[in-house]
Amino acid sequence: MNFERLATDFAGIKLKTPVMGASGTFGFGIEYKDFLNLGDVGAIISKGLTPLPRPGNNGVRVAETPGGMLNCIGLENPGIEGFLRDILPKVRQEAADTAFIANFSAGTVEDYGMMAARLDVDGVDGVEVNISCPNVKEGGIVFGTDPRAAAAVTEAVKKNTKKPVIVKLSPNVTDIALMARAVEEAGADAIALINTLTGMVIDTRTWQPLLGNITGGLSGPAVKPIAVRMVWQAAQAVKIPILGLGGITCGEDAVEFLLAGASAVAVGAENFVHPDAVVRVAEDIDAYLAARGLEHVSQLVGQVKL
Repeated sequence: MNFERLATDFAGIKLKTPVMGASGTFGFGIEYKDFLNLGDVGAIISKGLTPLPRPGNNGVRVAETPGGMLNCIGLENPGIEGFLRDILPKVRQEAADTAFIANFSAGTVEDYGMMAARLDVDGVDGVEVNISCPNVKEGGIVFGTDPRAAAAVTEAVKKNTKKPVIVKLSPNVTDIALMARAVEEAGADAIALINTLTGMVIDTRTWQPLLGNITGGLSGPAVKPIAVRMVWQAAQAVKIPILGLGGITCGEDAVEFLLAGASAVAVGAENFVHPDAVVRVAEDIDAYLAARGLEHVSQLVGQVKL
């Protein structure tokens, strides 16, 4: 793999390749050390962190669907203090030269700011802000579906960290460009999209929802055309870099996102199928560039021919 051809600066975060392990599917990275060389991973994006430890949802949490999967894990995680004390040191020991991006969420704007401040530490190279969560102070409206709420979260995070701030957008909106502009104007250094789409599966034997939480987040190859479309729309609306994700299984999938306007990509559900997927997709991109005589991956970004 030609790292000179793949090296990427994403919102100030130095990546060996433009391929990251997506939040919620790549653990804290160290869980995959037996399957790939963590030094060959562009960046590790942590599973979602919250202010306090969470046990996650009860009942069935994962369901296979045609071309994808539904999950309702419920943000199971050790909480911010447990992460900083017990996990981050291990990550930095096992993946010392790999960029690490901490994904987090909260239920209030104030807690988003607090989380950003606690994660403004050595060993964390950037933060990814999950705004697909309900605002407990505003009647449960999801931050990621209201441009004003999304902007408020972005501003709070930016005020409390010197790290690059990536805001992960929800696809469950009418106008993704509106949301992208709102967080850019509020100071986001980059955006990531898409997060999962809301879905539901019913067990026809019992007539009951299969998932314990009734609905869950749909990911996998089935969502890729929607994700590529939203990346393209967002790229027309903002000047900050975009992290594209949603259904990537191979290098050509990743190339689609790059052509649509993403500067980097993240691999999610495919990690459950092939645990070396993050490195394999990077190798595929490198082979694609070599076959076309291209000197650097940046030559693909936003080059879709309309």
